[in-house]
Amino acid sequence: MLRQIFREKFGHTPAHIARAPGRVNLLGEHVDYNDGFVLPAAIDRATYIAFSPATAPHTALWSVDYAEEAVFSPENLPAKPGPDWARYPAGVMWALNEAGLATPNMQAVFTSDVPRGAGLSSSASVEMAFAVAWMTLGGWKVPPMGLALICQRAENKYVGVNCGIMDQFASACGQKDRLMLLDCRSLEYQALPLPEDVAIVVADTSVRRSLAASAYNDRRAACEEAVRILKEVLPEITALRDVSVDEFNRFANKLPAEVEKRARHVVEEIARTKLAVELLQKGDVAGFGDLMNDCHASLRDLYEVSIPELDVMARVAQSLEGCYGARLTGAGFGGCVASLVKQDCVEAFAKNLLTGYESGTGLHPEIYICEASDGAGLVEG
Repeated sequence: MLRQIFREKFGHTPAHIARAPGRVNLLGEHVDYNDGFVLPAAIDRATYIAFSPATAPHTALWSVDYAEEAVFSPENLPAKPGPDWARYPAGVMWALNEAGLATPNMQAVFTSDVPRGAGLSSSASVEMAFAVAWMTLGGWKVPPMGLALICQRAENKYVGVNCGIMDQFASACGQKDRLMLLDCRSLEYQALPLPEDVAIVVADTSVRRSLAASAYNDRRAACEEAVRILKEVLPEITALRDVSVDEFNRFANKLPAEVEKRARHVVEEIARTKLAVELLQKGDVAGFGDLMNDCHASLRDLYEVSIPELDVMARVAQSLEGCYGARLTGAGFGGCVASLVKQDCVEAFAKNLLTGYESGTGLHPEIYICEASDGAGLVEG
């Protein structure tokens, strides 16, 4: 389909096709900006881009999903040209140029089956797909984590979204049938086996995230305030990642009530993610699922980023046969619940989750049965 649309738009066959996946995070939520550990997987829903080098003095992109065109070149990037969706590929061009890397003009057609606004990193998958395309045409090489950092810079400094590194990391570095443990301080990572006979089921509440910048910024500020206060008794700390659960319990009464709740989620979530690694290595799927359930409760009660629809989805999922654990995934305030489900229960689980959520909310969800997939790269050419 993509090749055909490319031919219709540009009159010839594309030279290459690149793919970059979305991601789902199973543990480690709202800890990336606290130097914590995250445990995402790249998923088998992705952005695909068909592209060829262009002789014109500009890059021409056609978005299949928006049925719109954008045209830009390095010279007109400061104006942030075109429709909103074009800011992501334009930002990648800008960030690559800032890093001294060539971005030859291209003709490109792209589409994505990563749902937008659902907390599955659709924007990071677009960024990574275009980074791979320009690396292919430019003839330079950057390792996956390096590309992820460039794409994060594009989103932070060009698009203006102050995201952490997790989304681009998972899209760049994902491995088939593996969860990816990332240390957000050192950027060291390792692949951990996803237990056999387990599926990741992602259920979209159909409520689009209305993550107000103020709500996100308030939580970041609360974490920073907690560090500032706790440094008086723990002078060596630089982030909540440096505070153990025991230390936090000892000194929590020094914190204002709301700051204490936000910081407690982060400290305990980092501890959960560390414990999850041990459980995965032992093959203890049930124990891992319990940590996912605990994470949802913490995001709901302490970090307060859940909404009623997410709570209904998680509660229904947790009650169904074959579900090891379920929790909201992503920033919250809408989007998706991720569940770890026994493979032979998946079809019944998905059906019962859909009907249970519909009866509880009156809303129709989208449910995706996902596999952990490889990170961004060329699929043709």
